[in-house]
Formats: sequence, structure tokens, C-alpha cells
Amino acid sequence: MSDINRHSSRLTQVRSQVGSRAMLFATGITEADLAKAQVGIASTWFEGNPCNMHLLALSESAKQGVVQAGMLGMRFNTIGVSDAMSMGTEGMSYSLPSRDLIADSIETIMAAQWYDGMIAIAGCDKNMPGCLMAMARLDRPALMIFGGTIRPGHHDGEVIDIASVFQVYGEFVQGKRTEDSMNAVVRHACPGAGACGGMYTANTMSTASEALGMTLPYSSSTPATDPLKVDECIRAGAAMRTLLERQITPRQIMTRAAFDNALTVIMALGGSTNSVLHLVALARSLGFAFTIDDVQAVSDRVPFLADLKPSGKYVMEDLHKAGGTPALMQYLLAEDLLDGSCLTVTGKTIAENVADVPGLTAGQQVIRPRSNPLKATGHLQILRGNLAPDGAVAKITGKEGERFSGRARCFHQEEAALAALERHEIKAGDVLVIQYEGPQGGPGMPEMLSITGALMGAGLGGSVALITDGRFSGATHGFVVGHVTPEAQLGGPIALVQDGDTITIDAVAHTAIVHVSDSELATRRAAWTAPPLKATQGVLLKYIRTVRPASEGCITDA
Repeated sequence: MSDINRHSSRLTQVRSQVGSRAMLFATGITEADLAKAQVGIASTWFEGNPCNMHLLALSESAKQGVVQAGMLGMRFNTIGVSDAMSMGTEGMSYSLPSRDLIADSIETIMAAQWYDGMIAIAGCDKNMPGCLMAMARLDRPALMIFGGTIRPGHHDGEVIDIASVFQVYGEFVQGKRTEDSMNAVVRHACPGAGACGGMYTANTMSTASEALGMTLPYSSSTPATDPLKVDECIRAGAAMRTLLERQITPRQIMTRAAFDNALTVIMALGGSTNSVLHLVALARSLGFAFTIDDVQAVSDRVPFLADLKPSGKYVMEDLHKAGGTPALMQYLLAEDLLDGSCLTVTGKTIAENVADVPGLTAGQQVIRPRSNPLKATGHLQILRGNLAPDGAVAKITGKEGERFSGRARCFHQEEAALAALERHEIKAGDVLVIQYEGPQGGPGMPEMLSITGALMGAGLGGSVALITDGRFSGATHGFVVGHVTPEAQLGGPIALVQDGDTITIDAVAHTAIVHVSDSELATRRAAWTAPPLKATQGVLLKYIRTVRPASEGCITDA
């Protein structure tokens, strides 16, 4: 037995495991192969989504690299869900649960098959945290490959992407755009393979993964269709061999300091609110405490620097042209915002990885200097108050202002709010309160891109706020507050808000307040009853029964 096949040897080297060896021979391996390390190559490939449709081919390249490094590559697949396609439908309830299903399925096959190490290839939003959670639980040498960002679309001289289509619907509803014009944007927004192109959840979690040290440099910013993405997959084999030889495992890499690095990059880039859920959940898989208050601590010290969509001008491909994620990390390290001593899957530290990269390109406009930020502190703000006693997550870039007070307009689901917008019933000064969209009430904590995108397109993004116990897509912008806990289904205060109540959201004071007396809230609580659960069997019922609150990352294995 060599040092690098310490797990697979349980099947290949133990004399009594005759059935194991017989089955392996049937796959085409030889007697000599029995002594080789076995690397599980987990792919989230499926044909129905541009984020994932090319991952089967990338897994073949990764296997080629593993074989070239003198090991056996064993490919297997797990599920994926397209958030953008299920947005605004009941299918969105399956999005967040898919993260934990991905983690569970990868853990299951890796442990059952005794693979020595793992390469995971991820595309859409929940793929990456699901893969990382499995790596954390197993703690066997592992690395992740991001499938890459999509290139932007073009129409009528305008650079467009998936967020554009939700906004043009709002323009159509308000009579600002014809249906033919709307359909033309829809037709050209997504030109091919790759994850949604702005600093949305997929690109947020890919850059966070690179900052955590769990991918090779440039993985997060290299476009899906760039030849360098195939090259990365092949090079992953040699990197995996190094990890196995040195027995470097995810828990040595994804340390508490690495989490601060990941959040620093997220804040600098203006990343998705979903990152809060995923990092809190991932920390629990790693066995240490990481809370929403730790998110606030990083937000307080890290400026918002990137002019990226959804609130800015550029997309991930532009960041790649500007020097890529390593160049950004090099800059943040020079500004003493990153811990360069953290280990990575290259076997080197963050500082060593970025020491010789070319840096941000001269004249680039994507990343602002620290001396001239878009916002002096981070855009993700943790709020509390009588509306969110256990916390909520606000996405405040500064363009919307930092305080909003208005009258409540309550809806039990996103679809009802969108219908009200279509009827022109949403007015400036409204605070849309979307209830019963939490982990249990949604169920699955659906994202709210349909309504937030339509609000922006309707010209109400600066005059209407939205607060919910559901989530937001990374493509969301505007004055939005999500992840309200306790959620409405559990009787949280958000369930007690009524039309006409005054709500104040203050990102400086970090508060979310409904201006109703304690005695009135008590009266409303006494009259409140929980609505029936929306799922009575299957995956969603299991999720309702096991999921923890958003403030605890919506984990299901507590």
C-alpha cells in the first residue's frame, strides 16, 4: 500500500474484499491499477442549464489529468437545479434544498466507494457550497473546479445578461418596452455555456471558494468557454496528487482565517446575500462556529470596490480581463485586508499563489482603488430589531441610500407581490413585506428575483423597499432585506405585520423596525395561527422537518 491510496486500499488490498476487486475489474482496471490512488470526480452536470451543460466534458478532462498523474479517476454525477429557470415558480422551493442533497450524495458515494480524494466540478449557485460541505464532512484531500462564468450577451448595442431579462419584464409591465423588444432581450441574454455572468451567487461562491483556498488560481474568473478552463481541469490531477502525497485536507485549508479571506473578497466584489447562508452552513460542516455577526465584522472593515452587475456595469469576464481573482487578491493582500498565510489546494499559501501574478491591468475600471471605493464598508449588513430579533441580511450598496421608512404592503408569496405590480398597485414609499417564504414556510426559502428585477425595470428600485423571510438572487439589487428570522411560518414578528404599518430599515443602525407597540404585537400574536405546511410528502417535507433557521445556515444535518 502506498501513502496515497490509504482509503481505496480498504477495497483493493484487503484479501477478503474479493467482491470489491471483482467489481473493479469489471470497470476495466488492471491488476497494476489496484495499487493506485482512486480519485472521485464529482460533476453536477445536467443538460438543462447553461451553468451545468458543459460539465460532463470538463469532468472528462479532469479524469485525463488524474490519469496523467498516475492515479485512477472515477467519475460520478450528482444533481443540480437551475435557479434562474425555476425563479418565480414553485420549483424555486427546491433550490436551497438541492445544496444539502448535493452534499449528502457526494458524501455518500465518496464514503461508500472509499475514494482517496475528490475533484468536484460545479456550475450553478448551490453546487459549490454543496460540494464544499461534502469535502468538509469527509476531510479527504479535495479540490473544486468552477465550471466558469458565461460570457455576456449583446442586443441593440447593449451588453445584457440574465438579470436584464427580469428588468425588461418590469419595463414591459410599465409600458416602457414592447413585447417584441422584451423577447429580443430574452433571446440574446445568455449566449452559451457558463454560470450567470454578474456578481451573482454562482460567481460569488466561486470567488469565495478560491479565496478559501479550495480551487486552483483563476478558477473563479476564467470563462466557461475559455480554453484555459480545460487546461485547469487537466492540471487538477497533478494538484490532487500533491494533496494526497502531503495529506493536505479541507479542514487544514478552510480555517477560520480562510473564512475571513472569503468574506473579504465577497465584500470587495459586492457578492450575493446567499453567501452568508452558505458560509455559516459550511462552517458547521467543518466543526467550528461562524455566525452572521462574524459577517458584520468583516463588512465593517472591508470596502466595496467592484463595479460589477447587478448594481454596477461589468460582468465576471471583465474581471478576468482586468487580471482575474488572483490579481484582486494580490491587491487586497497589499492593502492588508487578506491573510496571506492561509494554505490552499496548490500546497502553497495565498501569498505564494499571488506573489507573481501580473496584477490588475493598467487602466482597468472594474476594481476601484481602496482610496476611492463605491462604499467605504461592505454592502452586506446584518440587521436586528423587533421585526427580525434573530437577524436579517440586507444588501445595501449605497446607491439606494442607507435608510428607508415606508408603509407596509403585505403579501404571503412573491407571486402575489408580482401580480400587484402588474396591476400597478405598488407605489413609491411602499415596503413590500413578503411573508411565509422562509426555510419551512416557503418551503425551501425561495429567491425573490422576479419581483426585485421587475421593480427595477418598473423604475421603483429607488423608491420601494422589500423585506422577506425568503432569499434573494445574487442578481437582485435595490433596497432589500432577506433571511428574516424567526420566519413567518414559526410565528416570527414578520408574520404579524399588517398593511399600513410603518417599517424603518436602517443599515447604519443595523435595525429593522415595525412601528407597532409591544402590546399590539402581543394581541396580533394571540390571534395568529400557523398556515398549513405547503408540502405534505417527499423531499420538501423532509426538508421542513430537518432544516435549521436561516441564521444557522439552513443546515439539515444538525
